[in-house]
Amino acid sequence: MNTAVATRQAPPARAPGRQDFYDRIKPMSLTPLWETLHALVPREPQTPCVPAIWRYDEIRPFLMESAELITAEEAVRRVLVLENPAIPGRSSITQSLYAGLQLIMPGEIAPSHRHVQSALRFIVDGKGAYTTVGGERTTMYPGDFIITPSWAWHDHGNEGIGGSSEPVVWLDGLDIPMVRFFDAGFAENDDAKAQKVAVSEGNSLARFGHNMVPVKHDHRSPTSPIFNYPYARSREALATLQRQEAPDAWQGHKLRYINPLTGGSPMPTIGTFLQLLPKGFAGKTHRQTDGAVYSVVEGRGTAEIGGQRFAFGPRDTFVVPSWAPLKLSADDEVVLFSFSDRPVQQAIGILREAFLDEA
Repeated sequence: MNTAVATRQAPPARAPGRQDFYDRIKPMSLTPLWETLHALVPREPQTPCVPAIWRYDEIRPFLMESAELITAEEAVRRVLVLENPAIPGRSSITQSLYAGLQLIMPGEIAPSHRHVQSALRFIVDGKGAYTTVGGERTTMYPGDFIITPSWAWHDHGNEGIGGSSEPVVWLDGLDIPMVRFFDAGFAENDDAKAQKVAVSEGNSLARFGHNMVPVKHDHRSPTSPIFNYPYARSREALATLQRQEAPDAWQGHKLRYINPLTGGSPMPTIGTFLQLLPKGFAGKTHRQTDGAVYSVVEGRGTAEIGGQRFAFGPRDTFVVPSWAPLKLSADDEVVLFSFSDRPVQQAIGILREAFLDEA
């Protein structure tokens, strides 16, 4: 794993004679704003997070080793958390987001539970595992983007396909740090290890995935009624754009996943995206306040983040902290999945991004 060092804004020099005043007001739980104003209201974002990359080929042996140490049922979720190296111990990849790589072995079940945190899984390696959300099961394939809505029962299993089973790994993304910030976390374990499947596989996609919706559907939920966005469909959309349009100079061909009922994000707290960089793409620099986590689906290339270069390949994960300049390039044709806290920043009106022109 490679990292870059974050820059810090130094506080103003403390004038003599003030410390006695600070010491006397401290027992009253008072502090002087002028000593911290520079940090509380900075001229521009001053994230403690740093750019980093997790190379899948280096991590996979440890995932497999973890399967020998603990079962999926005992662990509840067998995950290696991707911690931002600048904020160790917080189980966070950015200030607002959690990410981890989860493994489920053939024949295992990760037991049913629910929590108020919204979750996504992006399938990285292997096929044939399933997830059941709210009584509907879906089989998972590499590149599929799957949602677990807030407070929805969900369990996972690995029965394989056609009698053939293999380990399956996916990238978990949750709004755990956000929920923790609000002290609003609840969770509950199910009485049964696995839910009873009550809806045929593909039901939600059939009902909501074709620009149509059942007439009597109650659409008040802020989460998309589709919980599996298959990679084959998303990849086809990118290929069509590639044939018909020139790539954006900064982001190539980039699409956002949507809630088909609202046009907004599939989840109220996490935005998700898929983009294609043509072979030989050399992007311009851009930056945005929503720190983002990227998973490499196809191809090899380079991400220059905050002035540091990270070469990436299939199944690698890298993080771009808030307001860090990002420049993407592609050696091969590259497909990237990413997620960020953009919906929250848009909702409260603080999102800012800049597309920088360079000679």
